[in-house]
Amino acid sequence: MTEAIIVALITGGLSVLGVVISNISSNRKMQSEIEKQQAVTETKIDELTREVREHNGFAKRMPVVEEQIKVINHRIKDIESEVK
Repeated sequence: MTEAIIVALITGGLSVLGVVISNISSNRKMQSEIEKQQAVTETKIDELTREVREHNGFAKRMPVVEEQIKVINHRIKDIESEVK
């Protein structure tokens, strides 16, 4: 009977050890995957930030360009009227 208890304790202990090792391994893999995904997300955010800044710079310059086009059109009209 004592032998059966010892065998049961050893078997139970090894089972618990196996579960603990398996959980540690799974947690490491999960953590590695999370870190990879975080790096990808950060890269995407950095790229989007760069694109938004580029777009904002373009959006700031467009009104200036539009105003310059208006001035150029007025000059062309003035020149055309002088030629007639």
